[in-house]
Amino acid sequence: MGSDNSSFVEERSPGNVTVTDFCIDKYEVTNAQFSEFVKATGYVTVAERPLSQEQFPDLPDEQRLPGSLVFEMAKPGVKQVSFLSWWHWTTGANWQHPFGPDSAIASKSNYPVVHIAYEDALAYAKWLGKSLPTEAQWEYAARGGLDGATYTWGNEYSEHRANTWQGIFPFFNTKADGHLGIAPVGSFAPNGYGLYDMTGNVWEWTTDFFQIGRDAYGGLRLRKSGQINPIALNQSFDPKKPDESELHVIKGGSYLCAPNYCSRFRPAARESESPDTGTTHIGFRLVKNLPSSTLPMKPIRNSQWATLGDAKSERPATLFSCPKGCTQFAIESSHPQGALA
Repeated sequence: MGSDNSSFVEERSPGNVTVTDFCIDKYEVTNAQFSEFVKATGYVTVAERPLSQEQFPDLPDEQRLPGSLVFEMAKPGVKQVSFLSWWHWTTGANWQHPFGPDSAIASKSNYPVVHIAYEDALAYAKWLGKSLPTEAQWEYAARGGLDGATYTWGNEYSEHRANTWQGIFPFFNTKADGHLGIAPVGSFAPNGYGLYDMTGNVWEWTTDFFQIGRDAYGGLRLRKSGQINPIALNQSFDPKKPDESELHVIKGGSYLCAPNYCSRFRPAARESESPDTGTTHIGFRLVKNLPSSTLPMKPIRNSQWATLGDAKSERPATLFSCPKGCTQFAIESSHPQGALA
């Protein structure tokens, strides 16, 4: 995992790690699936809760109302281009109302759920008896068997292979791929493991704390030693966000990534995010860790799950069904085309 791309200092140096067998969602978690969770548990997401007076004592009451960050295209003529030009705090924005109180998801049951904070993703995972992926699991799955390739499909950038920004960010989007914003899950071709949207659409949470790439997992020592199921849980640090101490790694890029900005639509790319932050471009998918002795298994193509693992083995990683004892995890999630109740 990792890359030699010196333009992105946050990326870890390339090296070999081993991940043992695990199942992973073929699709990002959808609005329909998250709706089932909320209906069953009454869960209230971070974006639906008011900011606490203890945590934000200097904020007036009207600024502590529930809400979230919403992307708005920058207006032409904006001279100082920064994230403040396109991210706006919007009262009433949450997973059910992605762009504020006047928006809805009734016709978007098969779209990835967004405005999901790390805490929200963990709660959903616990409800299903699953987990968020580690960064190593996520990157192994995203590569789809193309170890060392720049993109999930190969080494050359190609438009329309994933839901990314078409045009000059953040001023105009040509919609050349047919999507202005988030796309329904599975709208683009899968990777070599049959997994959809591992590039673009929405960023995805991982369990790892964020550390500057060359320091994470021992940095360059990966080349020599390798590790089994590595995960960074001790501390986090991002020099761009020095006051935040529990930043997690998000992976995959989103529909807002463009060649002229972000460019993090690569398996090795990574970004830090505060665990209490959910926006219009952050979602997630889940994994189920399996016993290490899971072979033999039969290849499948229609399950909600792909089973991956044994990255160190000489056998090529393939798409497998879950073994005996884990079959229920292949069928328990509703199909992403399912309607919202």
